[in-house]
Amino acid sequence: MSATDAAAATEGRGPFAAVADGWAMLGRQLQRVRHNPGLQILSQTMPITMLLFFGYVFGSAVAMPGQEYRAYLVPGLLSATALGGIMTGMFQAAQDTHRGVTDRFRTLPISRSAVPVGQTAADLVTSAVGLVPLVLVGLAVGWRIEGGAGEAAGAFALLLLFRHAATWTGTYLGLLTRNEEAAGQLGGVTFILPLLSNAYIPSEGLPGGLRTVAEWNPVSAVTAALRDLFGNAPAPADAAWPVAHPVAGSLAWSALLLAVFVPLAVRRYAHGGR
Repeated sequence: MSATDAAAATEGRGPFAAVADGWAMLGRQLQRVRHNPGLQILSQTMPITMLLFFGYVFGSAVAMPGQEYRAYLVPGLLSATALGGIMTGMFQAAQDTHRGVTDRFRTLPISRSAVPVGQTAADLVTSAVGLVPLVLVGLAVGWRIEGGAGEAAGAFALLLLFRHAATWTGTYLGLLTRNEEAAGQLGGVTFILPLLSNAYIPSEGLPGGLRTVAEWNPVSAVTAALRDLFGNAPAPADAAWPVAHPVAGSLAWSALLLAVFVPLAVRRYAHGGR
């Protein structure tokens, strides 16, 4: 069946077909992660390694008034891990496109949104599971959730929402690059974004222009929201709006990314990555 015939066959299916197709693609993607866990293992072990390295090697050199640096660092690493959805989504989408898997899916009578929806949903599931080791290591090195249970649940929900938005961003970029090697190299650029934020150091001490860039970085808003909701540190009142109002800022950034990249990714997939 050609892609055109598959699209025509899809139009005649019921309104719940997209949900069923997305569920099937979710199962396929989870099986893919199970049989090829390398990228997931890397994305989970890297923040733990950074926590131990920065926390114990550089931690004594960073002065945090009234707070241990390792406790300050954990929310920043959680945000950086969520941002890693860009790299994961980009690599997987580019790999499927480069190896012809996307073209094969397009010949099937399934919803055009099913494949990217299934891929991003599977990443959300594996990300939720992958947070557990980092949280446990963070607790082991001295970080504590000092706020209430409701605020903590809201923090994790906000974190997963941002991860989901980042994954959709990466999925579109992966369909755009169409090459897994190029996607892997481009994904490495995402490591720079947490460095230009308040994830590892307070943005208040940065020079004026650099501070502005850092505080308008989505990672900064999410990190400040996590610290606020976990009861680790209040949001600085004199910061830019997304950091001074971190929960609203994080929701706004996540909504913006989803509003832009969900339709772009679905449209790009529907056209075979062209």
